Amino acid sequence: MRERIQSISHQGKQVFLADCSNCSAVDVEKIVRAVPDNVTVQPLGSVLLLVDFTGAWFDQGALMAMEECAVFDKLYIKRATWVGGENLPHAFEQNLKAFSRREFPTFKTREEALNWLVGD
Repeated sequence: MRERIQSISHQGKQVFLADCSNCSAVDVEKIVRAVPDNVTVQPLGSVLLLVDFTGAWFDQGALMAMEECAVFDKLYIKRATWVGGENLPHAFEQNLKAFSRREFPTFKTREEALNWLVGD
């Protein structure tokens, strides 16, 4: 699953991509749980994070992992966004925002999300 988390460059800025696209719920959970290992070694408030949920599936384990990681890595995140997520229950998305006290803007394409992440 480590190959699903990578650092990419967009407009000269480093962005962490967690690629959960077309993954099973079990794989989504594994990928999400690996995100903090990459994020928490960066300076506080510096990480630009893009998570691609296009075509991904979710179960209780994946949703719990998302909640835990959203709180755990919060201090390291400058901006975070999602792509996809059509299969993510709307009620869970609202609960995640409230629980983590974070916003997760959602975009239809990676390009849109990347442009938002690196924008001012």
